[in-house]
Amino acid sequence: MAMTSSPEQPQPLRAVVQAVKGWVERLGWIWVEGQVIQIKRRAGQLHFLTLRDRHAEVSVTVTVTTAVLDAAGPLTEGATVVCELRPNVFAKSGSLSFVCQDLRPAGEGRLLAQLEQRKRSLQQEGLFDRTLKKRLPFLPRRIGLVAGRDSDAERDVIENVRRRWPAAVFEVRHCLVQGPRAAEQVMEAVHALDRMPEVDVIVVARGGGALEDLLPFSDEGLARTVFAARTPVVSAIGHESDTPILDLVADVRASTPTDAARRIVPDVREESAGLAQIHDRLERAIISLVSTELRQLTHLRSRPALTNPLYGFDLRHAEVTALRDRGLRAVEQRARAEQTRLDHALQTIRTLSPKRTLERGYAILLDGAGQGVTSVTEVDPGDDLQVHLADGDLIVEVRDVDDATRPDSDLYADPEEGFDA
Repeated sequence: MAMTSSPEQPQPLRAVVQAVKGWVERLGWIWVEGQVIQIKRRAGQLHFLTLRDRHAEVSVTVTVTTAVLDAAGPLTEGATVVCELRPNVFAKSGSLSFVCQDLRPAGEGRLLAQLEQRKRSLQQEGLFDRTLKKRLPFLPRRIGLVAGRDSDAERDVIENVRRRWPAAVFEVRHCLVQGPRAAEQVMEAVHALDRMPEVDVIVVARGGGALEDLLPFSDEGLARTVFAARTPVVSAIGHESDTPILDLVADVRASTPTDAARRIVPDVREESAGLAQIHDRLERAIISLVSTELRQLTHLRSRPALTNPLYGFDLRHAEVTALRDRGLRAVEQRARAEQTRLDHALQTIRTLSPKRTLERGYAILLDGAGQGVTSVTEVDPGDDLQVHLADGDLIVEVRDVDDATRPDSDLYADPEEGFDA
């Protein structure tokens, strides 16, 4: 019911805002399609979206909780969504906004959200773990190829592989690469090639296409089949910008079928050039080694021990002769030193000997018994004494004895008067 008012009886602003709030919120919850043109995430539980009509210049602000926004998957600006909204008037400012209780991507966005959820689930299981990736062989004996019949992807892989390595051998399995049954047929082809022991690598190839066309290569069953394969698998799906789940599970991701050919076989020209370079380096190394050994052999042959078999004996003979000469010189030197010492000792002995004393005029007196006479008290007048001189002996008779201790001693009288020869 319309509110009555006049200049004399105006309605309070709060009443008008409350009435508008009541009229608007009577609309209740309603599903709306629109395009997200702005996303404002806040630190709390409420976030803001700006939603615009796809065909008209009409946009509104939508509040959404963290749980609803996260449940919608990876949402980007520009994505088309369908959401369940309810209009709401904020009483303090009279502004109109919408509250969202359910948010779902629409069209391609819906597919992207589903794929993202599938990726997260497989990633949590470890199917994308890089440490579990198998290495490609350097030169596979046989290459397994899964591709559409007479497709550009098949021709690109085969032609580029044989251009790089003409002797390459293929085991091709044709299957659908688009449509509801494509994923199943690709899985069967991978199973068949994985059971062949001579197949060393498997390439799954397809050209580019729309998102819907590449959906079979994001199938969960195909991802698990490739992850369980014992043979290394190379994914070559679409163009550089296309990234199906198969690219993340495969052991090697090639941006295009042509890039896959470059990754699975070496280039024969590069390998030939490398072999030639290695051959040259090996030849130079062998020549250098032989030259070194020849120089060492020549040096050994020029040694005296090899030119003269008796060189060792001559060398030892010279050493013995030198040692003998040193020994003789040492003996002579020692003998001279001992002779000098002996001469000094003899000189000392001669200097201290009684004979030298006798030569200076002294004599040695012996009694009749041959005992030395050292005192006048040991002889009597009339005794015969033997006198030893430097040049002979004398026999003398004692005529008188003069004791030097007596006061009247004639000790200093003429000595000739006291002896009678």
